[in-house]
Amino acid sequence: MQILLKAVLSVTIILVATEIGKKLPSTAGLVGVMPLTGALVLVWMYLENQGKPEIMQHFTRGAIWGILPSIFFFLVAFLCFKKNLPLSVVLVASFGAWLGAAFVHQWVLK
Repeated sequence: MQILLKAVLSVTIILVATEIGKKLPSTAGLVGVMPLTGALVLVWMYLENQGKPEIMQHFTRGAIWGILPSIFFFLVAFLCFKKNLPLSVVLVASFGAWLGAAFVHQWVLK
């Protein structure tokens, strides 16, 4: 039941963001990167790990540093869209940038 609840909440956030995007794309962008997902993960991790401070600290540290790869993802996407590249190219380039930054992220945190 807990997995179903997690899935329903996650899908609801995505659907709300895409519906907002039909009329207010910039606002949908804001909703899409809101810490709602992070907050949900934080709650689930807290409940599943009995709020162990060391686990919560590691998660939040990873999330703070994880913002940087996400910035690279959106920066590359923005630049690709400015060049009118097709969505497939935008996604491959953006995920590539994110993946490279994520490897650096993991290396730095170890």
